[in-house]
Amino acid sequence: MMIDSHVNLHAPQFDEDRDAVIARARAAGVGVMVEISDKVSTFEATYALAVAHDDIWCTVGTHPHEAKENPCLEADDLIQFAKRAKVVGIGECGLDFHYDLSPRDVQAQVFRAHVAAARETGLPLVVHTREADDVMAEILREEHAKGPFKFLMHCYTSGPELAELAAELGGWFSVSGIATFKAAEDVRAVIRAMPEDRIIVETDCPYLAPVPHRGRRNEPAYIGHVLDKLAEVRGWSREEAERRTTDAFFNLFDRIPRP
Repeated sequence: MMIDSHVNLHAPQFDEDRDAVIARARAAGVGVMVEISDKVSTFEATYALAVAHDDIWCTVGTHPHEAKENPCLEADDLIQFAKRAKVVGIGECGLDFHYDLSPRDVQAQVFRAHVAAARETGLPLVVHTREADDVMAEILREEHAKGPFKFLMHCYTSGPELAELAAELGGWFSVSGIATFKAAEDVRAVIRAMPEDRIIVETDCPYLAPVPHRGRRNEPAYIGHVLDKLAEVRGWSREEAERRTTDAFFNLFDRIPRP
């Protein structure tokens, strides 16, 4: 069984053929998908997908791009949504200083609310970080000192120093199609150093399609290409990569029953 730990099937790119995309994923051997919330205001669409499909689960959260939408978001707002069946994580949340689509101080404030919700619920925190290594490291240290929480560095492309800190704090990492890109040797170098029992895979569809589909719309059926590259980078067999990432996934998303 393959698992896609990060899909955005509610995205408009799938409006014309969403059911066919899900069917292709199943036909390719994908047994579980985690549908990621990018805005609390559109959570109901995310949740509806999870409720409609036995093999899809979901998170609740607000992407740093959207933090400005609800700058006063509180942990309890997320906690109430997280009480629903099929909600298995908090996020996607974090910091993105590349686009700065929300003010940096607002991003940080909203991110801390997500951390508090993850700590309170025990659900894993799905973390997005881009060009914000120093601030992200500071927040992770400070928040971890208040009390531990489970977290996933999703689609990790940041530096080795932040990866080392996240690993020390017990974090998981997910590998995406970026690992297949020819110019992404720095990403592959970090993947080689990730803790072997805390690596999972994702497509982040409809974005970041792996080679040989790069430049096209991504979908969960392509997750096998990410697994193949992870196996190559880590020196694992394909079967070992699938087994290790499956075990790591269910250890992280422990609200999802293992088939």
